[in-house]
Amino acid sequence: MAVPRTVDLFGINLHPCRLDEAVDELFQWIGAPDFGRCRYVVTPNVNHAVLHQHHDEFARAYAGADLVLADGAPLVALSRLLGRALPERVAGSDLVPKLFDRGRSERPIKTFLLGARAEVSERAARMSEKRWAGVKVVGRDSPPPGFERDKAENSRILAEIAAVRPDVLIVGLGAPKQELWVHRHRDEIQAKVALCVGATIDFIAGEKRRAPLWMRRSGLEWMHRMASEPRRLGGRYVRDGLALPGMVFRELRHSMARRPPLQRPSSSLRPSASFAIAHEDKPVDGIGSTAL
Repeated sequence: MAVPRTVDLFGINLHPCRLDEAVDELFQWIGAPDFGRCRYVVTPNVNHAVLHQHHDEFARAYAGADLVLADGAPLVALSRLLGRALPERVAGSDLVPKLFDRGRSERPIKTFLLGARAEVSERAARMSEKRWAGVKVVGRDSPPPGFERDKAENSRILAEIAAVRPDVLIVGLGAPKQELWVHRHRDEIQAKVALCVGATIDFIAGEKRRAPLWMRRSGLEWMHRMASEPRRLGGRYVRDGLALPGMVFRELRHSMARRPPLQRPSSSLRPSASFAIAHEDKPVDGIGSTAL
């Protein structure tokens, strides 16, 4: 599958992919015979969009990503409101299991887990291999806080990854740390693909529980996440909610400024001549699967 042209939303260039299309693309990257530069995937939600407005290095990390998939329900809804419709939400916590479903026992997907607590990472590795015969966890690391500022620690982690050369590096360090770390070291990471997917390692291990399916499909998983982790997420959701209206207003203003003016009818036409401006509007229901 050719990666589709991007949709610009809040300055982020999003790829309008469905979940299956994104997995198809990742599987092609994994099947490539050589490694080359590590390709990486980011999954923006509203918090990422807010950070993108004022965090220059985070914005550069997004600009360098090979695949940018809308994770938050509000982004998908707003893309439709602004006439730049994304087909559906593609959450990291859905992307990884769907990718693992494609693995085969005769040629398993070699996976490295980076992030989560050590005991959680160990449990995720064990449960991954139990659930998916086509997945082999070849390494894992749970770096200490502040490791990203320690040159020796970064070198150690990169050496661990290089020693096993995984197909997929699952990075669960939280935003913006995971995106910044992958972007800084993309030329040194000896993995075919790096997925910046937040709490996915915790979900696989059963450390955190996903919202019920009906909430995911309704775009309400953010409510479940906030109820589950009010201290960590409550303040963030309030700040992002306050910032979002201003961002939407600016997008609407820019959309109006970019809209071409209607042309006056030619004088050769009779005054009663009619005009039509055709446009295509094909909203598609989203699958719903992750939080803000």
